[in-house]
Amino acid sequence: MGVGGRFWDLLKPHARFEGFDFLRNKRVAVDLSYWIVQHETAIKGYARNPHIRITFFRTVNLLAKFGAYPVFVLDGTPSPLKSQARVVRFFRSSGIDVSSLPEAEEGVSVERNRAFRKCVEECVELLELLGMPVLKASAEAEALCGQLNREGHVDACITADSDAFLYGAKCVIKRIQPNSKEPFECYHISDIETGLGLKRKHLIAVSLLVGNDHDLSGITGIGLDTAVRFVKSFREDEILNRLHELSRGDPLLIQGNIDTGGEPLCCPDEISPKPKLPHCSNCGHPGNKKAHFKFSCEYCNSTAGQSCLRKPMGFKCSCSSCDSERKEKARKKDATWRMTVCRKIALEPKFPNDEIIQMYLSDDNGIGEEPYIAWANPRTDMLVDYLAYRQSWEPSYIRQRLLPMLSTIYLRDMASSPTNNLLYGQYEFHSIQRVKKRYGHEFFVVNWKKHATASSDTRNPEESDIPQQESAELDEFLDMAEEIDVPYTHIDNGCHFLSSDEDIELVRKAFPEKTNQFLKEKELKEMKSRKKKSKEGSEQTPEKTESSASRGVQLSITEFYRSSKVVCPDRPEKNVEKSRGLSEGKRKDQGSRFSKSVRRKLLFG
Repeated sequence: MGVGGRFWDLLKPHARFEGFDFLRNKRVAVDLSYWIVQHETAIKGYARNPHIRITFFRTVNLLAKFGAYPVFVLDGTPSPLKSQARVVRFFRSSGIDVSSLPEAEEGVSVERNRAFRKCVEECVELLELLGMPVLKASAEAEALCGQLNREGHVDACITADSDAFLYGAKCVIKRIQPNSKEPFECYHISDIETGLGLKRKHLIAVSLLVGNDHDLSGITGIGLDTAVRFVKSFREDEILNRLHELSRGDPLLIQGNIDTGGEPLCCPDEISPKPKLPHCSNCGHPGNKKAHFKFSCEYCNSTAGQSCLRKPMGFKCSCSSCDSERKEKARKKDATWRMTVCRKIALEPKFPNDEIIQMYLSDDNGIGEEPYIAWANPRTDMLVDYLAYRQSWEPSYIRQRLLPMLSTIYLRDMASSPTNNLLYGQYEFHSIQRVKKRYGHEFFVVNWKKHATASSDTRNPEESDIPQQESAELDEFLDMAEEIDVPYTHIDNGCHFLSSDEDIELVRKAFPEKTNQFLKEKELKEMKSRKKKSKEGSEQTPEKTESSASRGVQLSITEFYRSSKVVCPDRPEKNVEKSRGLSEGKRKDQGSRFSKSVRRKLLFG
């Protein structure tokens, strides 16, 4: 989807992999159709209503785990060109020859099939119950996402459609891998401009040449590499005008305007290069073999009467004459290549399509001057009824999976305007249990105490029911982005507690006093632990201290492989050394009684 010719592979080297906090407290536009289409086929047949399941888990995950403010964008009525391209793509994938098909009537737009529209409607119903803002584009969802990002209404877009850059998006999140240290695969337009030298209108020109969602064919015989190289020859403000000039069938109109280091490709008054000087057949330098033997070669540093050096394999002369000749050949080759591209463009009828260009550059995608974007609290009871009906989930299972989102919203409200309200109407903030580190990111494990005044008929989010068999069996089929940190309950001194993973900064802002108290207690515990360890280390026996101190020192081979022999206790060490010296002296005296010739015979036979 988007620009043809494996465009994402071109951008891949310029991707950034951002950490957990990249989207925290940021607005992000989500192309809902991308979510539905991307994963519906992956788990179709394994789950009931996979589009509802994916939308629910991903929305909760995006808001609770990553702390983002999602804005969902729907597709509007597609343009006639998009509808026609969609039909062509369908028949191509089916193996049908599209040339034999009748052409669609001009200006006729075709909606998506009824089943897909029903999936979108059900997801929108779920999102509205979750309190998420939903916007509808006049045509393409990625167009509205790009405009929202360009105008600063959102900080990023979540879509795999590369057309978002052509519509003006500045940051596109193509993929989310939550169970990693850097879950977001992001593409920034600033990195693309720096790394590839392509700006927005350059990208539009590339899409016109290689094909896009509105025109699958592009220009016959022009691939992605050729298109990128060609459009980079022009400035952003002139590339589209130059394509219009080429469409008039006169490639020579722009031949002198292509930027090639400040010099035109061709000029009628261009001075022909100087003829190449003769070169020696032996060393390859200017001159000839006979002259080099008589007067020497200045490049080989040979003396008169000596032959110059034999040139190695693949030798290229670096003299000014050869350098000029190589530049001239490269210039002619580049000019020939550009003329070939120009002719291919000139042969294409109705190129470039002004309707597609205006579509990409339009600022009217269905939001008006100031879009209304607001988030509301989830309607929990209606959500439980909706998901119990659509997905056949147990109410306790729904409440359990929904609680991370509710706790995040509660902490945000407490940070902005503290109140005496309870989480879920029955839990109050009690304490911070510990710091939890997962995939390199730290969380607070927070204890929520069940309030004594909570109504007895309110269902506990974690009570009794185990998630049904369907949910357990689907783990290997589902996208990891659906996984959420499930809260758990426990009883301490007769009180019921609920524990959940929360963002450290959010808890600090909502409950600064209890956060400071926990951090002080944590620091005291660490200090006591260090003192205890140092005290235990000082009370060790000298032998243990010596052995522990020597752990960081490389031992000699005699210390590493100690002898198993034991010295007799009744034999002092001095006596041992004395007797050892006597025995060695005795052997020396005995050996000295023999002559040198005898000792040699004894040694060597």
